[in-house]
Amino acid sequence: MKRINRRAMLKGTIYGGTVAIGLPMLDAMLPRRTAAQAGAAPKRVVFWFTANGTRQDIWSPPANMDLTGHPLHAAMAPFSEKLLFLDGVDQSVAYDSIGDGHQTGMACLLTNAEILPGTLFCEGSCDAGNERYVGWGGGQSVDQYLASEIEKDVVTKFKSLELGVQVRSSTVWSRMSYTGPDTPVPPREDPNQNFTDFFSELESDPFALQLIQRRRQSVLDAVMEEHAAFQQRLGYEDRQKLDRHLQSIRDLETRLAVTTNFGEACGQPELELPGGSFEQNDMYPVTGKAQMDMLVMALACDMTRVASLQWSRSVSNVRFNWVSQTLSEGHHGLSHYDDGNANAQADLREINKWYSEQFAYLLGQMDAIQEGDNTLLDNTVVVWVNELGKGNSHTRRDIPFLLAGSCQGYFRTGRHIDFGGEPHGKLLVSLTHAMGKPVSTFGVPQYSQGPLSELT
Repeated sequence: MKRINRRAMLKGTIYGGTVAIGLPMLDAMLPRRTAAQAGAAPKRVVFWFTANGTRQDIWSPPANMDLTGHPLHAAMAPFSEKLLFLDGVDQSVAYDSIGDGHQTGMACLLTNAEILPGTLFCEGSCDAGNERYVGWGGGQSVDQYLASEIEKDVVTKFKSLELGVQVRSSTVWSRMSYTGPDTPVPPREDPNQNFTDFFSELESDPFALQLIQRRRQSVLDAVMEEHAAFQQRLGYEDRQKLDRHLQSIRDLETRLAVTTNFGEACGQPELELPGGSFEQNDMYPVTGKAQMDMLVMALACDMTRVASLQWSRSVSNVRFNWVSQTLSEGHHGLSHYDDGNANAQADLREINKWYSEQFAYLLGQMDAIQEGDNTLLDNTVVVWVNELGKGNSHTRRDIPFLLAGSCQGYFRTGRHIDFGGEPHGKLLVSLTHAMGKPVSTFGVPQYSQGPLSELT
């Protein structure tokens, strides 16, 4: 069968000019894809960042994965069969890199690459006579690699979406996504602006939509003659697919709402947007919830297939006074107390429990959206990442990585695995394999020789 360019159009003449409609992705355009793959809902990957390490002593689940009553993760109990806890995964490359613990933890997190030398950011206390400086991260991050690879196959509204909640600064401490060495990607922090940018096109003036409908009808009428000739170049499956595509466009003429190819869930989300400044400390919960709701809807509408949500930044000093009135000290300060400080340990437990509850909320929203036999969560892998394993030691060993969603069955979930010190670069390689864009190494090859074993 002759191959057809994936940008091919059906064209017709109307009102003295030429009009065109795009074709669906046909097997004749992508000969290496099966018909089943072409018709499936897309895979997605989401990175979820929280800061300052965790309570390593109580992070892991029980052997039977029953999270009911867990000191941190009880809210995630309904999703235990869709979770994959990874213990013993180290950010090994960070120990070869210049920079302090938080800097390397952040810049190396999704890149598995060392920080570049530079004079932009002062390392540590930087007292007079003790000045040491570093630059930006030294490699492309795995989210941006995947976004670039996916863009070769399909163009979405956003190549990737980076959302943030009170990130506030532009430093090596606050950037985990990089399009390449020395090129960080800033997260979008303003939920009101995000709402406009993402969803304003989903609702239009009904009179304008009627004109669009009439124009679409005219375009279809104009191309039908070429459609008949074009069909002769296609195989049976592609002819059926093209017929279904044209019929689906006709079906849209009966509706005033514009939706995407993936289900009825796509639409403007109902949000509680921050009444005050989204940068105010007390707006942290409502801002985060709005960002989560918009993230889920952006995925459901196929606006992007690669996304991240960054809660604050490394060295985050958010005050979690909405959790408890006694919790008035900032997160970073609390994370530096000795393990023997019972009050600080109790506060850290409540902070990490709150983050786990937010993660459970996100999973619940994603799992409620049906996509064929799967849910949006089933078709996605959500990766909870952190720049540290534990705050007061600044260790980058045993970082609390957690995967949710199987990415269409690639990951075997409902388990807890201890890898005993494997480098986290192997996890990044595993994610490229899960998303169908496999590489053998990612970042520094020494710390990323193939994917992690036992995940699939």
